Amino acid sequence: MFLLILLFAVIAVIVAVGLCGYGGRTLADHGLRRANAPAVLRGLAALAGSGACVMYAWGLLAVCGAVMTAEDGGTDSAPARSCRTAGWLERSRHGVEIVDHKVTYIPLGFVCETSDGGSYDNGDVPGYVNPVVFGLALAGAGGAIGAAYVSELRARAEFRRQQAG
Repeated sequence: MFLLILLFAVIAVIVAVGLCGYGGRTLADHGLRRANAPAVLRGLAALAGSGACVMYAWGLLAVCGAVMTAEDGGTDSAPARSCRTAGWLERSRHGVEIVDHKVTYIPLGFVCETSDGGSYDNGDVPGYVNPVVFGLALAGAGGAIGAAYVSELRARAEFRRQQAG
């Protein structure tokens, strides 16, 4: 699982670099002041998507550390050290044991499962990662949809002008 998460992090960084290059190049080619609205929206959408990928990769690295700690076998490896959050010893005395762990990708987190059927996030992923990823992804999608909408409106207006005259 560790290598798979690390692979996802590398892929997210590669996609972020590509989107950053596309967004920067789009804005540089057209210039912010003389560019049309679709070009600016496409460039800003790509940069927002790039930021979302970078933040997701940052969160994946935090999850990667938690998985690496949890899967480290040997003495003192049960329960998983990543799941030993505040109060785990008190819960253990009351019969609620940590039985397993898993990784959630949306929202990004390392989840510990207990013997009573419950689960909790251990908090290794910083609290700002998921909201920032969601916000930047939403901004990127909104920019891309807005660029497509404005392009469609302009194409329809041009078609009407050609039909009229």
